[in-house]
Amino acid sequence: MSEKVERTVIIGSGPAGWTAAIYAARANLNPLVLAGDGFNRDRFPGGQLMFTSEVENYPGFVHGVSGQKLMGTLQEQAERFGTRVETAVAAKIDLGRRPFVIQASDELNSREFVVKAHTLIISTGASANYLGLESEKKYENLGVSACAVCDGALPRFRDQPVVVVGGGDTAVEEATYLTKFASRVYLVHRRDTLRASKIMAARATENAKIEMVWNSVVQEVLGNDQDGVTGVRVKNIKTGSTAEIACRGMFAAIGHTPNTAFLRGQVDLDEKGYIKLADAFRSATNVPGVFAAGDCADSVYRQAITAAGMGCKAAIDAERWLASEGIH
Repeated sequence: MSEKVERTVIIGSGPAGWTAAIYAARANLNPLVLAGDGFNRDRFPGGQLMFTSEVENYPGFVHGVSGQKLMGTLQEQAERFGTRVETAVAAKIDLGRRPFVIQASDELNSREFVVKAHTLIISTGASANYLGLESEKKYENLGVSACAVCDGALPRFRDQPVVVVGGGDTAVEEATYLTKFASRVYLVHRRDTLRASKIMAARATENAKIEMVWNSVVQEVLGNDQDGVTGVRVKNIKTGSTAEIACRGMFAAIGHTPNTAFLRGQVDLDEKGYIKLADAFRSATNVPGVFAAGDCADSVYRQAITAAGMGCKAAIDAERWLASEGIH
């Protein structure tokens, strides 16, 4: 008997992965999802939204929805159409031969196994970079965030002062966006000039609601269990002096790291590690039969809804590629 070869394997189970699974399952591709193993947040089943308490900008949820509920609903929908799920990660892949070979690892059950596939959809996401403070971790989802677009409009931050950490275009974009809701935005940067482009830097320094905190780093996030974040302690790296800034939130805007380390040498990545797509309107990579969706291939938008849309495209592209190869 010949060894089974999956028509479509999806690596990752965030909005992109589950949406790809829904579309692939409805196309009778009987997809297998390697959902992650939960041993660290970079490969947690459900992706980064599993650590987001309130999602208010995903269409269809008038009063918002928790990230866990949203991901659970998408998984249930995918499984309803026949998606199979393995709580495991792709430890290693070989795209140099066909069918593709994925070495999967399920650490929870001390199990390793091999999966072969005709097509592969990579939706492993990207992880926000944080400062690495214990206090930062303590108040995550209690005022600490890495996405102003995701969380900035929440009641916690409305008409309240907030802090943004960073000095690049992302930090300026986050700070500018937050001025729509916050009473004041403190932009904390370790240098005395922004790394952002000139036009973006001017946008920040000329905004009356943004106050620059130069040559400074955040030493500690302050707060309590009842109120969450109440402030941050910053240190001036030139003078050594410290000060406290009263605020209701701290937004880390120091970049993202795509979860693509296991793909190096297998698929074309850009200088930051994001998967390169062969066509801006489709999901194909440089390897025929391998498609990418979501934040692992998107350094610009990084939203649940855009990831879901990319997952839809990847499933459709995979189905069409299989048909073109005569694989049924």
